[in-house]
Amino acid sequence: MPAFRVHPDGAKPPAAVEELARRIARDGGSVLAVYREPVGRAWQLFAILPLAKVDATPFQRKPSATHVKRLTEVLSRLERFIDPIVVVAADNGRYWTPNGNHRRIALENAKGKEIPAIVIPETEIQYQILALNTEKAHNLRERCHEVVGMYRDLLARDESRRENEFAFQFQEAHFITLGLVYEQNGRFAGSAYAPILRRVDKFLRSNLRNAYPEREARRDAVLAVDEVLKGIIERLKARGVRHPYLRAFVLARTNPLTRARKNVPEFDETIAKLRRALERFDASRVRLEHVAGAAMYAAPVPTEEG
Repeated sequence: MPAFRVHPDGAKPPAAVEELARRIARDGGSVLAVYREPVGRAWQLFAILPLAKVDATPFQRKPSATHVKRLTEVLSRLERFIDPIVVVAADNGRYWTPNGNHRRIALENAKGKEIPAIVIPETEIQYQILALNTEKAHNLRERCHEVVGMYRDLLARDESRRENEFAFQFQEAHFITLGLVYEQNGRFAGSAYAPILRRVDKFLRSNLRNAYPEREARRDAVLAVDEVLKGIIERLKARGVRHPYLRAFVLARTNPLTRARKNVPEFDETIAKLRRALERFDASRVRLEHVAGAAMYAAPVPTEEG
């Protein structure tokens, strides 16, 4: 244990926290403080870790090259690293940061060898931190990829836990389904479908082992609907009807939830109705001025970039 500890109430750290401090020392790091944070009084450690032993969590979004470049420039000008990252101790002998990966990469670029970190003993806290991460705003695609990565990690850790137990960490149930869709089709226009899926895709009460196949089935159902929509878009474009709002226009005209306020149908029923409506959609009656006029009065459709 380190000589310098901060816990004014005189409480002794739990055995697991003391073992984590010893692990950090064995890994070549230095624990500067073992303390209780001021909100929930949970035990944490403040340490200097070998930078070579710290990685991003394997299921978070890719780093932004622009953001890393900016942070690297700031480090160069300031000649100080002033913002500790947050890490948890992974099972593979590494330390994962769910909040601080851009800073970690910037410090690598600056040839740093060590990094100051707040080390949290509870590994599961990383999922909550990712849900609240505000270092750089997520776009829809990034968040969905991140959620699916967390889902699979939790599934591997304890498949008996129910999906709805992780509603806070995942934030939105449709992020799971869309994440699986994005894996199959990286160019999928998730933002066009999100308004529909958000209303009907709910967290499942079954355990993760049984919920995951259901998520895959929902992915396949959405992809099947999108194939029908692609055919409509191709027919419209062949007639010269081209517009950024085109996909959203067709979905708005076939949305089975338009008049549903209180009694919103379940996911399967909604997707089935949407597919039937798309199959009946008469593309020959659509004119460019119809799409352009609808776009003028519609709320902006969020892009995959923001």
